[in-house]
Amino acid sequence: MSDLRATYRLQLSPELTFDDARALVPYLERLGVSHLYLSPSLQARAGSTHGYDVVDPTTVSEALGGEEALRRLAEAMPLILDIVPNHMGTGEENRWWSDLEERRRVFDVEPGTAFYRRFFDIDDLAAVRQEDPAVFELTHRKTLDLLNEGVVDGVRVDHPDGLADPAGYLRRLRGAGAQGIWVEKILHPGEPLRDWPVDGTVGYEFLNDAQAVFVDRGGEDVLDAVWTELTGDDRAFAAHARAAQVEQASTTFQREIAWLQRLAPQFDPETLAHALAALPVYRTYVEPWSGQVDDLDRRYLAAAGLPDALVAALTLETEGLDEFVTRFQQTSPPIAAKGIEDTAFYRYNRLLALNEVGGDPGRFGITIGELHRANALRSEHFPRNLLVSTTHDTKRSADVRARIGALSEPALRDDWAAFARRWVPEAPDPATGFLVLQTLLGAHPIEPRERLDGYLEKALREAKVHTGWADPDTGYEERVKHWAGGLLSADDFLEEFDYLHGRVVKAGHRSALGQLLLKLTAPGIPDVYGGDELSYLALVDPDNRRPVDFDARRRALDDPPEKLALILAALELRARKPEAFAGGYDALDAPAGTCAYVRGGEVLVVIPVAADAHGTVRAPGFEEVPAARLGIYERGAAR
Repeated sequence: MSDLRATYRLQLSPELTFDDARALVPYLERLGVSHLYLSPSLQARAGSTHGYDVVDPTTVSEALGGEEALRRLAEAMPLILDIVPNHMGTGEENRWWSDLEERRRVFDVEPGTAFYRRFFDIDDLAAVRQEDPAVFELTHRKTLDLLNEGVVDGVRVDHPDGLADPAGYLRRLRGAGAQGIWVEKILHPGEPLRDWPVDGTVGYEFLNDAQAVFVDRGGEDVLDAVWTELTGDDRAFAAHARAAQVEQASTTFQREIAWLQRLAPQFDPETLAHALAALPVYRTYVEPWSGQVDDLDRRYLAAAGLPDALVAALTLETEGLDEFVTRFQQTSPPIAAKGIEDTAFYRYNRLLALNEVGGDPGRFGITIGELHRANALRSEHFPRNLLVSTTHDTKRSADVRARIGALSEPALRDDWAAFARRWVPEAPDPATGFLVLQTLLGAHPIEPRERLDGYLEKALREAKVHTGWADPDTGYEERVKHWAGGLLSADDFLEEFDYLHGRVVKAGHRSALGQLLLKLTAPGIPDVYGGDELSYLALVDPDNRRPVDFDARRRALDDPPEKLALILAALELRARKPEAFAGGYDALDAPAGTCAYVRGGEVLVVIPVAADAHGTVRAPGFEEVPAARLGIYERGAAR
């Protein structure tokens, strides 16, 4: 595998093809990244805008330019490729789907029926039987050829938790020639990555820790009080999440629950729905085929408070339920994702900076010491874990999250509470008022207006309280859009908003730079999401998949603003001192409010977390550095 220093994530489409990406290579080389990290690039269904609806994994996407164009791109810059083993698009374009005999062989179809396992709740994405070696070989032939010929250096594995046997799949993938493997695995705070043959995750646990350390834990009481006062809702986030998961299990995933009950009739649908929602993690990894039950899984199942008979079944103490155990474990991840990330995250709007993929909005910040421990563990076990701050799946870009997170700071939280008390009662409903006001503070200016309207429509439907995807109340949606848009043309609102927004932008900029420097220098491999090298105010997809103005970014290299300058400096240092960033991680006993560490004995990193950080950072072999000055320093180099 080529020297891996940093990646740049590109969202390919018919408007951004392999050849278009190749034209960007000189710019990316000047930026300092070593690898292009591509969205799915195998043949997707006609008109696909994202590539996750693959219909022929044996062929490189013609819409993106075909295999020869992909190979030309690989000659210009090493590649990491996003692959989608869990599911494929249905329909006539998929030759295995259109043939009923092949459908039953390749796809996860219940014997004797037509109710197949879906990807989440998407009916036209059907799950694949990757546990069958023949199906694995059939669907991975092209990917493995590209890996073994050196066209692709490594792969990002989409949604491994949907597979019957994630560990077995990853062992087979590694054994077949994949030297670099990163899994899109959502780890709950404190959950370890299993002992899989991978280089690490795609980095959501890092993203949430980096944001959390910049959330002032002293602000929780103030933000909690104003949320409870205005909404009348004093439930903890865990209660919102549990209720939403049960709701999703009982409605959206009724057919999956029915499948489970047919496999284990002794468990009624209500018991199964509550059990799937009760797990403290996305899924367990009990192996009926090997009889293996990990102690960690026993603890998770015990913590869920399940009926004894169900625990006995899920820990292989009851004979004849092997398929039920496997299906149960494949069903809990989509219920967690749809219930937590795509429902509860849009209902519990206390501080939206914490409502991020893999995050827990109930965890109001972490200490610098907790961040150091997480970084040290990553350095020891997964030194090539990807480090992300913005992705195609994040609810908000890093710059937006940083601004919203700053509302917890001492200088802002009381003013935010007063602002919310003034304007939330004017909203169509209080929770939506919190959503709109924080969105405006975090992402303003949101132009054109259609971006805000589109975001609000999606957010309201995801919340599934006053409207939803299945039965939209367009009248309610229009009232919210009208209220939100009207705020930005009301003089009394703008007078208060502009004052608070200006301070939020300043505090958010400091936080965003600190999180960026963490990503660029902490143990792991930093990833830059396409466009995020300049100020990037994006909301959930499709907003974060808008075309990127690369001409503006090329021009900015000649006179880089602060964010871009930090990326250029850090990546240049990583290229020049690779041994330092491949080496140890030594946390320093820095003054309060400052995160400081040394990489490989050669590079000192200082990140003021608190706005009032002061004092001096001292490290052996380095000159003293002001604790309030964000920076990266070489041993012995003049400043």
